[in-house]
Amino acid sequence: MDASPARIDVARRHAQAESEGDLATTLATLEGEPVFELYPIGLQLRGMDNVRVYYEHFFAHVRPRMLGYALRAEWVGELGLLQEYDVTCRVEGGNARAFRVVGILKSGDRLLSGERLYASEEFLRILFGPLWARMEPL
Repeated sequence: MDASPARIDVARRHAQAESEGDLATTLATLEGEPVFELYPIGLQLRGMDNVRVYYEHFFAHVRPRMLGYALRAEWVGELGLLQEYDVTCRVEGGNARAFRVVGILKSGDRLLSGERLYASEEFLRILFGPLWARMEPL
């Protein structure tokens, strides 16, 4: 696994497709059986079928709750493209809350092998909602 310029381009296409709500392109940037790792809670979501359900949930239910986001920093690292965001979204009761998220778009053989997300459990539960029961320990 490396963070070559071609793989970083794939990671940026993935992030752009997510921000545009483009399910097909988002999924097309992932290879095989992607793994989403959630830290610090130590859970993971494995497999393309689960990731497809995640993105369907994300685009239908999470993105509409998002009031804004700002990319704070971006680095290229050994695992892939690291991005730090501030995300503001509506929480229970309709109040707005800001969350800090660090995501690593992990380079695979040709595309992305998954993501590693560092965020509060509250925000991770918003993101993964009905998929929480499918999570496995890391």
